[in-house]
Amino acid sequence: MIRVTFAGAHPCTIEAMEGARLLDAAQAAGQPLEGTCDGDMACATCHVIVAPEDFARLPPAGAEEEELLDLAPAAVRTSRLACQIRLTVALGAVTVRIPG
Repeated sequence: MIRVTFAGAHPCTIEAMEGARLLDAAQAAGQPLEGTCDGDMACATCHVIVAPEDFARLPPAGAEEEELLDLAPAAVRTSRLACQIRLTVALGAVTVRIPG
């Protein structure tokens, strides 16, 4: 199990299955993360801001994800799309914030 902490307006910590997408874990936990395209990388409604200390442990975003993040309001250096983050043992625990 991988520990995921959601900081911000709807704080909580959950345990998610290894290999799950962050988007699916967030939605299962009742977090307000849309994921309108269901992870097909056609939108940026699953935009999250990853804690800086956790960001470096993620595999780098691909070009398509970077393009979508350019369209996301409130995107910052540690922004990612939750549909592109797989929860792995190598990642360990992760803290994210859903932009308002």
